[in-house]
Amino acid sequence: MRSLLLGTLLLIGIAPAAAAQKWKDIGKTNSGNVVSVDPKSVKRSGDHVAATVRIVFTPPVKAARGTWASSRTVATFDCGKKSLAASENVFYSDVKSTRVIERSVNKQPGYGPALGGSLGAVALDYLCAQQK
Repeated sequence: MRSLLLGTLLLIGIAPAAAAQKWKDIGKTNSGNVVSVDPKSVKRSGDHVAATVRIVFTPPVKAARGTWASSRTVATFDCGKKSLAASENVFYSDVKSTRVIERSVNKQPGYGPALGGSLGAVALDYLCAQQK
């Protein structure tokens, strides 16, 4: 019984650390900000790849509602047309992405170009290269 309790406590202590390690760095923007992807979120269907991507702003960006230290974007990338459609953006005041400053959900996301050197372009290049 004692070893079962100890094992449970160890798993509880390890679980948050494992969750924090889910991001894989995939490149940097033109500004030098690190872009990461959640590998478990990647879903492929033909030329389309859906994924959750993250950026850490270095230095943090001052915005109307506060200072952004990081953001998370849920998007679908069209590898054939080299475009993307963001369905959700969440901006955080801390690098660990625990304190939400701003959140937006696009009810009908539309596809647009991935601007060179941006989060979208880095993610599109990485995800579409993985598809080949």
